Amino acid sequence: MSAKLGVYICTGCAIGETIDAGKLATVAGRECKAAVCRTHPALCGSEALGEIRQDIAGGAVDTVVVAACSPRFKAESFSFNHGTVLERVNLREHVAWCHKPQDEDTQMLAEDYLRMGVARAQKTEPLKPLADEISKTLLIVGGGVTGITAALEAAEAGYAVFLVEQEKNLGGYAALVKKHFPIAPAYTSLVPDGIQANCEAVMYHPRIRVFCSTQVARIEGQPGMFDVTLKTESGQQVVRAGAIVVATGWKPYDASRLAHLGYGVSPNVVTSLEFERMAATGPVVRPSDGGLVKRVLFIQCAGSRDPNHLAYCSSSCCMTTLAQTTYIHEQDPETEVYVVYKDIRTPGQYERFYRAAQDQPLNFFTKGEVTAVKKSADGQLAVTVDHTLLGESIVLRVDLVVLATGMVPNGSEQILKLAYRQGPELPVLQDGFPDSHFVCFPYETRRTGIYAAGAARAPMDEAQARQDAAGAALKAIQSVELACRGGALHPRGGDLSYPSFFLQRCTQCKRCTEECPFGALDEDVKGTPKPNPYRCRRCGVCMGACPERIVSFHNYSVDMIASMIKAIEVPEEDEDKPRVLALVCENDAYPVLDLAGQQRRQYDPSVRVIPLRCLGSLNIVWIADALSRGIDGVIMIGCKYGDDYQCHFTKGSELAQKRLDNVKETLQRLQLEPERLQLTQLAINEWDKLPQVFDSFVNRIRELGPNPYKGF
Repeated sequence: MSAKLGVYICTGCAIGETIDAGKLATVAGRECKAAVCRTHPALCGSEALGEIRQDIAGGAVDTVVVAACSPRFKAESFSFNHGTVLERVNLREHVAWCHKPQDEDTQMLAEDYLRMGVARAQKTEPLKPLADEISKTLLIVGGGVTGITAALEAAEAGYAVFLVEQEKNLGGYAALVKKHFPIAPAYTSLVPDGIQANCEAVMYHPRIRVFCSTQVARIEGQPGMFDVTLKTESGQQVVRAGAIVVATGWKPYDASRLAHLGYGVSPNVVTSLEFERMAATGPVVRPSDGGLVKRVLFIQCAGSRDPNHLAYCSSSCCMTTLAQTTYIHEQDPETEVYVVYKDIRTPGQYERFYRAAQDQPLNFFTKGEVTAVKKSADGQLAVTVDHTLLGESIVLRVDLVVLATGMVPNGSEQILKLAYRQGPELPVLQDGFPDSHFVCFPYETRRTGIYAAGAARAPMDEAQARQDAAGAALKAIQSVELACRGGALHPRGGDLSYPSFFLQRCTQCKRCTEECPFGALDEDVKGTPKPNPYRCRRCGVCMGACPERIVSFHNYSVDMIASMIKAIEVPEEDEDKPRVLALVCENDAYPVLDLAGQQRRQYDPSVRVIPLRCLGSLNIVWIADALSRGIDGVIMIGCKYGDDYQCHFTKGSELAQKRLDNVKETLQRLQLEPERLQLTQLAINEWDKLPQVFDSFVNRIRELGPNPYKGF
């Protein structure tokens, strides 16, 4: 027990009317051996905070337990120097606002939470932040519109930049475009190319160093200390970067797979990119014989929104087609243009440009599906369109067919060549885009300090790519600044802890290196983990994965949570008071609890909540400890995952689900019913479901009866 424990209990916000603060203070003094224990009607006020700081400064306490509101509130108020251990006990949202006032069970709940908070505080060590020499230079891979914009934004913010482009010139696909989408009122006319001016600005910027005709040969290290080997025309060169922005852009979908749309059947069937090059370099003619075109047909979603090709919308194809219809009428106002579409997608102000295209008398738009493109004897193409707005099939005879092919990210090739145990490239989704937290953290990838932007991240047009580039550059800057302080990136932004490994007991099982969602661990030839602490997001998944329990943080460990479980008072069997342990993710489930409390939604007071950094950090020894101590049931609540939602640490909830098989084995060994365990996913907006989830589980536990291990 710490001789310098200080417990400070707030009685405001209905806490004092709900529980007996005097009895709580007695628990702090007699059981927890607090050197200082104070109650105050407004603990977050200047008077009470001044007393706490005075106790710290005078050496009376070095470990502070604040029993008041949720730790998600008043974080700045309850912020003391780094040498002081601080633990928050949630008496407001989790006790006073969601349970009966002046009730025996409510009082027992508050006292248990205090015991658990003290146990956690006493197992916490003061944090010592990482302190290494950190590079603030950013590496941007890709010299198209996204990469150029990211480089300029970062440089203007005062950061040095290495810009790497594999081609001889900057600009990417944007440099091939004849004209660009409208970007200013009245949004009805195309605008000249502006990429060349930005290319020159990058080339001559004092904080940007440009590498053209250059490829990345290898990247090793971690945020703040990435050692990047560049393969240039003159040889190899190693540079150090603090963070990386991947702006490698896109390539058009392989049109050779679209033979049913005529590509490869006739040279007069071209892709939208091929058409753009034709328009930029001279008059648009029939590739077969150089003859002028009088009738042109555009096929939208050529291979897009099709489960056999690209399942997604490529975002910019519709606008590209509208721009290209303008080229045709600039060349010859008498040319007829047909656009066959599934849907026309022109969001925001782009709708004005679509209306302008519709007003062109020789533009004909029809919703339908092209089922055949065939050559005619006279050299024209016969295009069959089914399911039109007219409800009938039509055949259009045209000189040229343009396929609006979709975007494919340039992420599947060997680009970064990371020296990571989990693979040389960014983990990608089934469509080839980087696997990131698409709900809360755009630009993030599963490689800390490496950010995806532009069409390498998601399908988008040039205007969107510029905005994306600025966002990714800002995230990269945030990454190097936090690395300088030794702090983690989100979702635990600024966390100064990091994992330590007691390698003498390591069995080289490789579970930690395999399950880490962010590739923070490499390994030697024997399989012993080699930590890269600046890659770590502090999720604790490695801690949950380790069967030998050799992984811990100064403020989060297997022993700490086990001590909190042991601090729960378990009533005797004849008292008819079940005890349920809830292990909840701090990212969604814990806020859900807070929201339920704020809405004064009551639930069974038998539940004792312990927040986990991620459900993926769950170590099955905690469940065994809880059940062997006589706790009647354990419920685990984590983030939702799937197509429409995602765990904050990417894979935590899924890993917890997989580990349940091991938990079932533990139950069989203990001869306990598997119904005493439950794993649930909740989104942060599902607070209204929480009381029912808890109450339903407690009712099931009551039906099962007391844990036979009570009293042992």
